Amino acid sequence: MSTNPDASTSPRPEPGGGPEPSAPTGGRPAPAAVRPMPRLIQNEATTEIPVHLLFRDEPDPQPVPLRPAVVNRRQGTGEQPRTRRPMPARARPVAQVDPELGECPARVLPASAGVAAGFGGAAGCVATSWWAGVLPPLAQAALGLPATVGAGLGPAQWAAYAGAGALGLFGFGGLARGRTGRAWVLGLFGRYRGTVRRTGLMWVNPLLLRRGVDVRLRHWRSEPMPAADGSGVALRVVVLVVWRVRDTARAVLGVEDHEGYVRESVEAALVRVPVEPPGGARSSVAAAGETLTRLVAADAAAVGVEVYSVQPVRVEYAPEVAAAMHRRRIAALDAQQRATMLTSVVDSVEDTVTRLTMRGLVELDDYERKVLVRDLTVAFCSGRAGDTAH
Repeated sequence: MSTNPDASTSPRPEPGGGPEPSAPTGGRPAPAAVRPMPRLIQNEATTEIPVHLLFRDEPDPQPVPLRPAVVNRRQGTGEQPRTRRPMPARARPVAQVDPELGECPARVLPASAGVAAGFGGAAGCVATSWWAGVLPPLAQAALGLPATVGAGLGPAQWAAYAGAGALGLFGFGGLARGRTGRAWVLGLFGRYRGTVRRTGLMWVNPLLLRRGVDVRLRHWRSEPMPAADGSGVALRVVVLVVWRVRDTARAVLGVEDHEGYVRESVEAALVRVPVEPPGGARSSVAAAGETLTRLVAADAAAVGVEVYSVQPVRVEYAPEVAAAMHRRRIAALDAQQRATMLTSVVDSVEDTVTRLTMRGLVELDDYERKVLVRDLTVAFCSGRAGDTAH
């Protein structure tokens, strides 16, 4: 503890403001020198406080304001204190695709437009051949065209051939037949151009890339997938998924394989949801199915797939634990059967003894009652065991 060098030479007055000691009078001996009050440690962060003031009772002490806690503050660096702020709980991220990507109808024409364009191109080729003089006379007569001296195949004729042929190919090549339950996702140079859900014969631009999508209601029965029950025992679960494609643009362009995405979503949901083992309550199985449906539907909605139901249809123990769990279940059933039989025997013995006593057929003391109960118990147990064996 550090001390003040002036404390030993000059006394300090009390904080109460009392008078300083005066010189002795009347020949009385001088009193001893007044010792200074001890003080606490004084540095750049504390003030000088007399010790007796620390223990002084105050009627209404003022509350001391508390400063916020300082996190990772380094002394002497001038760094400003940082208060602790509660960290918000992080929610589970939701899968998202391009928000601008959504299904919209594509522009198609009736099949008559394509047929007209195809026949127009064919007619142009015939007219160009007649103009060039390469059309056979028999064809001219069949078509009712007058005979003419051809001008030959020059640049103009070849250009006419190219235009008429392109028109014919463009007309006939764009004819397409739409089927019920199928849709086409059209794209041009990597850009989405719309979806065709119409049925029947129609004309679609042949330059557009067509991707077929099945939009019917579909059932998918999975292969055995790994799962676990509430105790962590390994299971193999087969689930039945009912789903369909709702948004063809997101299903085809938002993910590489929407069918594989649904399968992976089901497998991921099985890891998070405990499934009831074989022989469990039906309510638990139904609750697990509802939870699986909700999780898979939330994951698949981002890619335009609508999931209606995910239900476990077969639950069995994994091969590595199947034998042990089978023995355990057999032992549990045996113990349950024994407990049921013992309860039935005890009830039968009690009923027999009670009836004999209440009707006055026998008068039994404690020893005789015990003997009778023992004999009846042995007889009933032997009879039940024989019935079970048969």
